[in-house]
Amino acid sequence: MIAPAALEGLWVPLKAEMAGEAAPAMVLERTELTFRAGRYTVRFGGEVSDAGSYTSVDSPGHPGLLLVGATGPNAGRKIPCIYQLAGDRLRICYGFDANLPEAFSTQAGTPHYLVTYRRKP
Repeated sequence: MIAPAALEGLWVPLKAEMAGEAAPAMVLERTELTFRAGRYTVRFGGEVSDAGSYTSVDSPGHPGLLLVGATGPNAGRKIPCIYQLAGDRLRICYGFDANLPEAFSTQAGTPHYLVTYRRKP
């Protein structure tokens, strides 16, 4: 499936948590996510730290994406996720265990990463 054009652009995280633990503010302040033409790029401190492709996937209840890492720590990995897009806010829950998350939540012992982004003009 073709990914929605509405996701394209530059996104900066406002808040994030992994396995129930909040991400440090320093990490949020230095991270950017770009979606463009079926490719995603994560920059940390201005340097590309992760990149690959993305496509839409069928998902019960929420729109879904499948990220396929090409470079960085997720090279060769398939990461399914669900998302919500409302205006300039994008919320994504990533399933780092290769399973599509069912809800926008994380808890101890689960490899889910939940991020709320703001579109950067």
